[in-house]
Amino acid sequence: MSLHPALQLVSIARTYGEGENKLEIFKNLSLTIVPGEIVGLIGPSGAGKSSLLHIAGLLEKPTDGDVIIAGQNCNHLDDAARTRIRRIGIGFVYQFHHLLPEFSALENVMIPQLIANTPKLEAEKRAKDLLGRMGLSHRLDHRPAELSGGEQQRVAISRAIANRPLLLLADEPTGNLDPPTGAMVHAEFVRLIHDEGLGALIATHNIDFAERMSRVVKLNNGMLVDD
Repeated sequence: MSLHPALQLVSIARTYGEGENKLEIFKNLSLTIVPGEIVGLIGPSGAGKSSLLHIAGLLEKPTDGDVIIAGQNCNHLDDAARTRIRRIGIGFVYQFHHLLPEFSALENVMIPQLIANTPKLEAEKRAKDLLGRMGLSHRLDHRPAELSGGEQQRVAISRAIANRPLLLLADEPTGNLDPPTGAMVHAEFVRLIHDEGLGALIATHNIDFAERMSRVVKLNNGMLVDD
């Protein structure tokens, strides 16, 4: 486990536009997440939860402030270095699974590992282990179209964790699932994050899901407050 926080957002500001059209999304926003900690991110639609996740995931640069991943300040890195950190240090889970339809569940979890130059046998072993821990050992050879919505999202979660990132970011990861399936995936998701020792920031509208997390912060008027 890293000795550094998985994520530090320090005095983050983000504005769009200029002059009279200037829109301030965040101002002096700070957050620290340590390995093994799951932080729920809540707030009304339009508050900027997705924008905050994009900044934390190095997909978007803040107007001001520092984004520090596992002790490394990422603000002044070039695009290639930021891409490398996203590939090996950050896992992403979205509301829609975005699985590759022509590949099996096993292959979908192997592919990011192979891109990161993990040997094939090692990647296959890791994929089988993760899918097994998500209750999908009997579905390894099935393509996404042959899986239920809950199974597809569990594959997506396994894929996000496959390269052993230090930080996991998720945006409404069970928003497309019915309540019983969502509750099942919630429980497996939280357990897997704890088992892997990740730091995680999860945006959700689901209060029951948020209550399973280490703590919850609310995005309100461009600031984060403890909920």
